[in-house]
Amino acid sequence: MSAPSIVADSAVEPLVSPVNSHNEWDPLEEVVVGRLDDATIPSHHPVVACNIPPWAARLQGMAAGFRYPRRLIEPAQQELDRFIALLESLDITVTRPDAVDHRQRFATPDWSSRGFCNTCPRDSMLVIGDEIIETPMAWPCRYFETHSYRTILKDYFRRGARWTSAPKPQLTDALFEKGFSTPAAGEPMRYILTEFEPVFDAADFVRAGRDLFVTRSNVTNRMGIEWLRRHLGPGYRIHEIESRCRTPMHIDTTFVLLAPGKVLVNPEYIDVDRLPDILSSWDVLIAPEPDPIDERMLKMTSLCGKWLSMNVLMIDEKRVIAERHHTNMLRALEQWGFEPIPCDLLHYAPFGGSFHCATLDVRRRGTLESYFD
Repeated sequence: MSAPSIVADSAVEPLVSPVNSHNEWDPLEEVVVGRLDDATIPSHHPVVACNIPPWAARLQGMAAGFRYPRRLIEPAQQELDRFIALLESLDITVTRPDAVDHRQRFATPDWSSRGFCNTCPRDSMLVIGDEIIETPMAWPCRYFETHSYRTILKDYFRRGARWTSAPKPQLTDALFEKGFSTPAAGEPMRYILTEFEPVFDAADFVRAGRDLFVTRSNVTNRMGIEWLRRHLGPGYRIHEIESRCRTPMHIDTTFVLLAPGKVLVNPEYIDVDRLPDILSSWDVLIAPEPDPIDERMLKMTSLCGKWLSMNVLMIDEKRVIAERHHTNMLRALEQWGFEPIPCDLLHYAPFGGSFHCATLDVRRRGTLESYFD
């Protein structure tokens, strides 16, 4: 018996893609939320160690390949469950990746590694309209991370979405600067990545219709940005945001699009006088100082982990889910005319971030617009 065909017939009504998301603020209808199951401490590699505090890198090096301890998993799981319940109470469809064994070792002809986790779908997939792009990530332990999302991806594809994968990187030593050290304050900025091949995390990009903004980082190089620019073609523009962060990784603790005409920026990392001219008519909102976090293990995410106060999820142009602990941010959002919805996700930090990191907005009710013409 032959396999069923999915080729479109001209007489059949065209499929309507379940994937449709052009920006960070249209009304949210469907979202992918990550999983904590079997989260595994990453295999040691310079590209992993360069973005976290030295003490955390030493701990990871000693415990690489072991599952994260229950004392970290359990409070994070409780918060994640409540976050999912909140999304569903807002009539948002929540889908989840498959649970997988991240301790399983895998290899290419050049290297081997164990996995990490699938807590942050924002990193490995980029949604542009009706297309999902699997990104070429620079961490070896994340090489096959999107396999845990394949059930979802195949379902979306069968229902009409476009599904693309960027070139799978080799991740050989040629991609990484030998003997790299994080630049100290006052030193010229440098990155661990060379331009050997294109690599990027989706979380280094944010979308405003036909315009995307990106930060070059220790997981996104110029070649990766150029690959996406050529792939999207002349209908889109990509603007680079200069960051003063010495350990840059992901834009959503630096530059966050909240609504048409409103962008939230990190005053520690952004010089507002050097923002792209295209933003000159927008309100640039300066993020308040984050509330202190006393638990040391919650500072493992990266050296910019304190700014996870900015890692919010827009439900629409007004409503925004933000961390309950960060009262300074909640008050600021209210003053700027938003309606913050407090929620707890503080203990998710050791696994990669907060609300924006933990989600991938697959469908928002809206169309492709240009907000800068």
